[in-house]
Order: sequence, then structure tokens, then C-alpha cells
Amino acid sequence: MDFSSAKSSLIRFRASANSFLSQYEPVILLLAPLLTLLVARVLQSFLDAVREKGFKQTFVAFFMSSIKLVPGVNKYIEAEKQKVVDKMQSGVKSKREGWWTELPRAGLGVGVIEKLKEEKGKDVVWQGKCSGTVYIGGSEAEGHFSLINEACSMFAHTNPLHLDIFQSVARFEAEVIAMTAALLGNKEKASGGQVCGNMTSGGTESILLAVKSSRDYMRNKRGITRPEMIIPVSAHSAYDKAAQYFNIKLWRVPVDKEFRADVKAIKKYINRNTILIVGSAPGFPHGIIDPIQELGELALSHGTCLHVDLCLGGFVLPFAKKLGYPIPPFDFSVQGVTSISVDVHKYGLAPKGTSVVGLENYPLFYEIRILNLTEWSGGLYVSPTVAGSRPGGLIAGAWAALMSLGQEGYLENTKAIMEVSESIQKGIKEIPELFIIGRPDMTIVAFGSDVVDIFEVNDIMSSKGWHLNPLQRPNSIHICVTLQHVAVVDVFRRDLRESVETVKQNPGPANGSLAPIYGAAGRMPDRGMVNELLVNYMDSTC
Repeated sequence: MDFSSAKSSLIRFRASANSFLSQYEPVILLLAPLLTLLVARVLQSFLDAVREKGFKQTFVAFFMSSIKLVPGVNKYIEAEKQKVVDKMQSGVKSKREGWWTELPRAGLGVGVIEKLKEEKGKDVVWQGKCSGTVYIGGSEAEGHFSLINEACSMFAHTNPLHLDIFQSVARFEAEVIAMTAALLGNKEKASGGQVCGNMTSGGTESILLAVKSSRDYMRNKRGITRPEMIIPVSAHSAYDKAAQYFNIKLWRVPVDKEFRADVKAIKKYINRNTILIVGSAPGFPHGIIDPIQELGELALSHGTCLHVDLCLGGFVLPFAKKLGYPIPPFDFSVQGVTSISVDVHKYGLAPKGTSVVGLENYPLFYEIRILNLTEWSGGLYVSPTVAGSRPGGLIAGAWAALMSLGQEGYLENTKAIMEVSESIQKGIKEIPELFIIGRPDMTIVAFGSDVVDIFEVNDIMSSKGWHLNPLQRPNSIHICVTLQHVAVVDVFRRDLRESVETVKQNPGPANGSLAPIYGAAGRMPDRGMVNELLVNYMDSTC
């Protein structure tokens, strides 16, 4: 086709288009592209939501948002939610009564110690009957409690931010990290002996730092600017927090029939923007170790990072393995593992507020080191964690815990709590109305029921002084075994058996119980409403 023919065709097309469009108002022609763009954006958002949450949940959320626009409907929903909250708060006085709202005119001086003792006396009695929470055995006035309290007190004034002044604390931190890394495969050939790390305030901060380091490392290595990470639904909620803080798209994928991370499901979500996949050893809900070796192979084959959450298992699994328990691979000895989080303040028996994040090589570690490197008018400033100033007393307490117990102490403790865990599992299996969730690998035992309301069972256990953890999907509760339970395991088995029988004979939640909120949360198809219900409950609790 020559130039004149092409020109004639364009003229004819122009005339035809103008003739067709002349029947429409100019304002319609102006708005049509804008409306088309708007519809396309809405459709794209809907498709993204369907991919992330599934069609059912997306449709339910859209339906509930729409129905709330109907006059009176939203008011009715709010009233129904408040009924649940009111039932839970039945007979409970506000906890804010008598709270100080401003400084006293005259200071209390040493008399404040009596006030501290008075308030402490109002706390729940946790000795022996709390799931997790307190991991050290015995009384807080003697033994290991007394030792770490003295260590914390001795260094209470210190701050590792000032490395040139508090050189002892800097050494303690380095040694805690090195000793922890040695437990978790740093000496193995596969790890290359290059594990670095930092101490943090807890598992959440350790996970946050591991996620941020992975994000920055993958940005520098592969140019990823729209990062995504993939985690099983059993992974800790700290990953949701990390995704929000660091602008990372988060994919939660189902677990398999054994409640372990589903490697095939995770593989389906891996793409060119994936910076991190996650496994737990064990997962908090059910105490089950994810297939870390398979996840490592997956991470290596796709060139992405793999974080292992060992916050619970870090100071149990290495010793359980030495004791002969069938523990699958879980640490830096697995090729592909790039970072690990370990809570020293759990089974490491250190003071609360101590955790370790370990990274497999220096490039990853460097991303933490530059977290807060700045040049401001106050001079050069660098801090390797989320916090700037940190309590050196906690670091000293963690060092004291590790050094005082040693390998033999941890082996003895692990043997005791693993035996208690096995005894609890045996007791649950003897109660026909209950079943154990999956096959626990460690010291967390989760159980549910198809016969009685498991949350009502939990309420009866609470009335007997027990404080267990309610779970969902499936509805269940778990106990995280600590040294506090060694002396009361038979009491637990008896109380659980009696509680199940009580609910079986007299079903129905008691006033002020937690069963209504967990029951309502389990029945609500709209997860947004669950969040609103929890916020209402939290706001009215104190």
C-alpha cells in the first residue's frame, strides 16, 4: 500500500468515526474513557483480592461492605457485636479504676517498693499452670530465677549502644550469638561457619530484622523492588507485621494434612518478586516442625531466601536430637537456610526481652548493620537493631543463663519437658472426646473435639487456674510445656478429664468466658468483622 492509499484510508476512517461519535453528547465522550479506566482499576483490585484471599472471602467481604450501607443494618451489626463483648465482660469491673493519671505531688521514695509488691500480688497465679509464659522452673525467689535477676541488676545501667564504655556487654552479646549459632549448625560444613547475628528484644523483632535483611539483600542482588514473601498459615503473625512495616506483599498458603508447610503450595506462589519463604521449627499453634530440608531445596532452586522460625525450638531441638528423639533437619546445616530467629527468653531460660537473629552470611548480615547508619548533626550513628538504646542488663542475664546451665543443664531440662509432653499426649488420647492436632514434634500439644465445644472446655480449665492458648482453623487449644509443668502434669491430666466431662454434662458458655468471642470469630465468614470484634473487646477490657 502506497502513501496516498494509506492517507485515503485514514481520511475515510476519520470521517466514519466522527459520523458515529456525532450522535453522542461531548460530555459522554469525555467521561467514557475515565469510567472505563475506573472499571478496569476496580476489576483489577477485585482479581488481586481473589488471588490473595480466594473468591469466597472476597465476595463475602464485598457483600458485607455493601449491606452495611443499608440504613439500620450497620447499627444492628454493631449492637450484636456489643452483645458478645458485654457477655464476656459480665460482672467485670473496669481495670482502670484507681490508676495514676499524673505524677504524685511528692515522690514515694523507697515506699514505691511496697506499691510494686501490692500490684504484683494482683497478678494471675502463673506458677505451674500457664501455657508457655514462664519457662524457668521453681520459685522466682531462688535458683535460676535468682541468678538471672542478680545478673540483670548488676548491669541494669548499661547500654550496648555505647560500645566504647560498656565493653563487657558487647562481649556478652557476641558470645550469646556465637553459642546460639553453634547449637544451630554453624559448625556444620553446610553452613560454612559464617553465621552472624544480633540480639533483639524478642522473636518479633528477630523476625522483622530477618525479613528486612532479606528484602534489602534481594533488592541489591536481583533488583527486586516489589518484594513478596510466602508463609504457611501456621507461621507467626510477626510476618504480617513485617509485611506492613517494610511494604512487602504477603502470601499465606494452606498447610498440608499433617499441619506442616505445604512445599508444593508454596512453590505455586514463587515468582520473580519473591524474596523470602518461611518455615517454623516448630510452629506455634501445633508444635509441628515444617519440612525445612524440602523448603531449603526449594529456596536454592529459585534463588530466594529461607527464614526458619526457631523462636520456640532453638533451645530444645538440638538437645532433643542428642537425646535420641526423631528430630528432622531444622537449622543452618540445611542448605538454603539463610536466617534463623531464636528466643533465648523461652527455653534458653534467659530474662524476658532476649532473642537472637542469625544470618547465614555476611552480605545478609551487612543489611542489618546499615539499618540505622546515618550522618546527622550529632555525628556518626549506627545501631544494628530496631531499637537504638538497649538494656544491657538483659544481655548480661542471657549470657548468665547460658553459661550457668551449659549443655548438660539444657539436656536435663529438655529430657524433663519432653517426657511431660509425652505424658500429656497420652492423657489426651485416653479422653475419647478429644483428639490431638497432627503429630507434635516438641513440647506443644494442641487438641480439639468433635463432641464438645473445646472453648468451653478451655473456660472450665481456666476456672481451675489453668491458662491455655485457644486456637482456630481448626478450633482447638494447646499447652506449651515448660519446666513449670513438670511437677503438675498429673494435675493437668485430671483437670482436663474433669473439664471435658463438665462441658459434656452441662454445655453452654459461662458469663465472662472467652468461648463466645472464639465461637463468634469461628462462625463469622467476614474476617474484617472478626478484627472489629477483637478491637471492641480489647477496648473494653481495661
